[in-house]
Amino acid sequence: MKLLITGGAGFIGSAVVRAAIAQGKAVVNVDKLTYAACLDNVKSVADNENYVFFHADICERAAMERILKETQPDVIMHLAAESHVDRSIDGPGAFIETNITGTYTLLEAARSYWSAQGKPEAFRFHHISTDEVYGSLGATGMFTEDTPYDPRSPYSASKAASDHLVRAWGETYGLPVVLTNCSNNYGPYHFPEKLVPVVILNALAGKDIPVYGKGENIRDWLYVEDHADALLTVLERGALGRSYNIGGENEAKNIDLVRMICAHLDQMRPKDTPYADQITFVTDRPGHDMRYAIDPTRIRDELGWRPSVTLEEGLERTVRWYLDNEVWWRALQVREGVGTRLGAG
Repeated sequence: MKLLITGGAGFIGSAVVRAAIAQGKAVVNVDKLTYAACLDNVKSVADNENYVFFHADICERAAMERILKETQPDVIMHLAAESHVDRSIDGPGAFIETNITGTYTLLEAARSYWSAQGKPEAFRFHHISTDEVYGSLGATGMFTEDTPYDPRSPYSASKAASDHLVRAWGETYGLPVVLTNCSNNYGPYHFPEKLVPVVILNALAGKDIPVYGKGENIRDWLYVEDHADALLTVLERGALGRSYNIGGENEAKNIDLVRMICAHLDQMRPKDTPYADQITFVTDRPGHDMRYAIDPTRIRDELGWRPSVTLEEGLERTVRWYLDNEVWWRALQVREGVGTRLGAG
């Protein structure tokens, strides 16, 4: 099987690339190489005979049609997206362009390619999205695949729009589509502007560890390599036109997550005072959703998948990876916006 993966130099996309190559699949990696992309994320597979990379923008239809015609993939996995909520507050235009216009352009290129190939039944357009499209939960309840969309940020609104486009192309044109919506990812190669790497790197630098509000916001945390495994499972066994919610079954308050990371650092890189002493509560971001939680019943019952990594184990692995890969993250810290407060409104 040959996969065309968009955004394959990003955090989640690169995990899918590495996992697919490990399974013996052929991979065509297409990435624009924006600020959050890093080809070092796929350095371990760059010389593999089953891997090829194209520097291209999903918003450029001619480029996408050329790559599809040249590489002849069996399926498309669409992960390319602007994904940082804080950046979407400061500059929503890039999110509209990439997440909405880019998805539309890729859908049209895929439809043209699929038709030219004689509409093979095995073809799939797998759209990877987020649980943030569902909005915010109260103290109880979970998101299911039937939860109404209620996005609250420019990021989640743009992803909701892209989800709707994919479903519409499936219904209107018969394009074989499948969708997934995931909870918060964490793990190796996480770009150093997101919560988990910010905590680790600020702690190591002796800086304040910023926590929005009182740290009471709750997320379901999914180890990125578990997510990659789930995505490949859905690609191969998911039902046509079906959507699947992928969760880590690991709910935690942000403040508790931060303290867990600090505890791991205390063990692995001890200093005179606990790292938790560096925690500082800062003004919350606008429209900060209180709680996300995934009901994973469908993917568990229909496809037999569930996460294998607990939050405690995953955080330990992640902290260790950042300690062992300083060269990787130091090179990214100089990129625009990294290390500064974004999305304050």
